[in-house]
Amino acid sequence: MKSTRIFVLLALAAAVTATTPVVAKDATKSREAGVAVAPQYDTTHVYVAPEDVDKFVTSFLATFGGKSTKQVVATVTPTPSSTTSQLLQTPVGTVSLFGFKTPIPYPFGTERNGYLVTDMDQAVKAARAAGADVIVSTFPDPIGLDAVIQWPGGVNLQIYWHTTKPDYAAFERIPENRVYVSPDRVGAFSRSFLAFSRGKIVADDAKAPGVEIGRPDTTYRRMRIESAFGKMIVMVTDGHLPYPYGRETTGYEVADLAATIEKAKGAGAAVLVEPYASEGRSTAFVMFPGGYIAELHSLGPKSAAR
Repeated sequence: MKSTRIFVLLALAAAVTATTPVVAKDATKSREAGVAVAPQYDTTHVYVAPEDVDKFVTSFLATFGGKSTKQVVATVTPTPSSTTSQLLQTPVGTVSLFGFKTPIPYPFGTERNGYLVTDMDQAVKAARAAGADVIVSTFPDPIGLDAVIQWPGGVNLQIYWHTTKPDYAAFERIPENRVYVSPDRVGAFSRSFLAFSRGKIVADDAKAPGVEIGRPDTTYRRMRIESAFGKMIVMVTDGHLPYPYGRETTGYEVADLAATIEKAKGAGAAVLVEPYASEGRSTAFVMFPGGYIAELHSLGPKSAAR
């Protein structure tokens, strides 16, 4: 009997030892991801006049492909308002599109993106702990919960949680959240966002080519961040930016920039910055019907490998 008990205990110990690394690995993965879900659940918020909604949808989808959810009319703010709302899902980026029928309550319209989180209470707590301001406290919308947070440097972002867990296809190419901050606040911004996102700086160039911000006669600091939320490019400038630099919030990576621009032009978009090359990357800026400005880029073999 004694030897049988010893055998059972040894077997149990072996089983625990065998499974512990897996549990630890899963726990580590959870800690690393934080409250993020995946890049395809992070949307660019686009506000256009109601009369431009359909024109924007047609142009955007003709340019990038993809589909739109059914348009609904809803209140998506904590105070009374009314807007059309729909989600444009493309292989290279997602847009939450709003066409407000009423005046837009402050500060809505100033938030750049919406990030899906696994737990709203935990996300708000993590944002505050990381140094962000919660400028719109958690409120319900027709399909879940929302809050608006502000990072050091004045970068506004919405976080959201769905009552029914969404299931979106992964992007073919992950878009970039394009952020402009001052030298005075870049340190605080990066520390705060990295703490919240559990991300990492994958590149930090103190003398990036100024042509990337419309000033080919100078250089600027460019930082690239990656996290479970997706990609972010941080442009550190003195604010002396020619139009339209700084007006774009998202950069879309495409396979063929020239072909994509032709699609955009054919669908009613205007080219604001003609294609130029910088460090293995070809870039252009376009404005879609309704006034939404986007950066488009394609990567050469060297850049794509980074």
